[in-house]
Amino acid sequence: MPAIKIKMRFDYKGQVKNSRLFGNKQPEQLAEENREHKVTMLRNIPMQGISIVDIDMSMDVYSVIDEISGKKIAFAPVVITLVADELENAIRFAAQEEFRTVQVVEPDALNFTAGDTEKLLFRVSQEIMDFRNQWLKRMENWK
Repeated sequence: MPAIKIKMRFDYKGQVKNSRLFGNKQPEQLAEENREHKVTMLRNIPMQGISIVDIDMSMDVYSVIDEISGKKIAFAPVVITLVADELENAIRFAAQEEFRTVQVVEPDALNFTAGDTEKLLFRVSQEIMDFRNQWLKRMENWK
């Protein structure tokens, strides 16, 4: 399977915590800081089978009201263009909580062999289990 060029959008959250020790930062500022931190990690930590082509942080931060808590939450979008040696290498990005959209830039069409499909499904299963385990840990710490 040839390399795949993909654009992915992530919206990094900024939400005010109930802590007075660290000052009162606005959700927009927290979202910007979170986005900058994640982008710095992407630029500096090599990932097997992934090459980062472009990172676009020019989109404006936007805010919404959380339906459950009633508090303001801000999101800082970023569009990452990457080249994956194989589609399964890009799955870890799509499994992130901040993932919003994906666009396959190149090639126009993908053909999967049985082996490619098996590897892809196995990788999806691994990412789902990792995501589930992270949520379970969060829930345990929340109690």
